Amino acid sequence: MLMRTDPFRELDRLTQQFFGANGTSTRPATMPMDAYRSGEEFVVQFDLPGVSAESIDLDVERNVLTVRAERPGNGDREYQVAERPRGVFSRQLFLGEALDADRIRASYESGVLTLRIPVAERAKPRKISISSDPEAKQIDA
Repeated sequence: MLMRTDPFRELDRLTQQFFGANGTSTRPATMPMDAYRSGEEFVVQFDLPGVSAESIDLDVERNVLTVRAERPGNGDREYQVAERPRGVFSRQLFLGEALDADRIRASYESGVLTLRIPVAERAKPRKISISSDPEAKQIDA
């Protein structure tokens, strides 16, 4: 199971709207995410428009997946309107024991980072056979 813990995400979003704050290296900006199960894998997609593939880092440590990306700012411009966040984007997902973190596949196309995380073999449903013993006694109730 894929678990997400980001209790301050909405607060960060509201702060950015009201104060015009963009992500910095000390306070990462948020990145929108969708996650769903498709057959024997979970698919997670992050919106990262304007981010180059070379600036995206993916790390897994102790079942915690960290996605980090950067959209550089243009410090020499004087913006009249600056609504697109710049700077560092970071997100952490806690991967449950039911997912195989060793076989994650990643692709990046048209500003969307897609991760495919297979369900672990030990977590897949399996059939249990029942043996019948002709010597077993039946209990009458």
